[in-house]
Amino acid sequence: MKCLTRFSLAASASALLFAATVAEAQMYRYTDENGQMVISNTIPQEASRRGYDILNTQGRVVESVAPAPTPEEIAAREAEEKRQEAQKRQQEQDRKLLKRFSHPDQAVSAMHRKVRELESLSQLKRGNISVIVSQLNNEESRAADMERSGREVPETTLKKIRRLEAQVRDIEREIAIQNAEIQDLRDGYEADIRRLEEITGEPRTLPLEPPEPGN
Repeated sequence: MKCLTRFSLAASASALLFAATVAEAQMYRYTDENGQMVISNTIPQEASRRGYDILNTQGRVVESVAPAPTPEEIAAREAEEKRQEAQKRQQEQDRKLLKRFSHPDQAVSAMHRKVRELESLSQLKRGNISVIVSQLNNEESRAADMERSGREVPETTLKKIRRLEAQVRDIEREIAIQNAEIQDLRDGYEADIRRLEEITGEPRTLPLEPPEPGN
């Protein structure tokens, strides 16, 4: 009798579990490739990409799954994310720029000061070239005099001439590099000046070209 009771209890528990499973079963409502509404306990993968509804046993919608985004929508979303990232970077750059300068004229003055510093270094290098060229002319003149008199030019003189020529070339190369740095510096400052005019709403009043010495 006890065995029968246990069997009955087990059977009842299994029946309740099955009933609960059926009660929790879900159905899917979706549109097929022909545009027809379909309700089923399964959903094809292609139909799931078009979006679908999950229904309970009473046929009520318990959840709606949106359609998978199209390639165009994905591209638009990625473009918007990039735009927002660029905007954040620009805002951070603007914040740093405003910490350096509160008005475009301050950036103009800083640019002129930096350019003058670099140009003064270039001027020193040009002075060095003048000194070396003067030495080179003297050595070449001496060598020419020796050749005209039929004497052989010493190797030490020829080496000195070659060394002086190499020094001139090296300094000229340094000046060319420095001139490029000056142009890069000006380009960077002028971009900052234009941006400051935009974000402050204040136009510069100072000229971009540095004033002549003494003015």
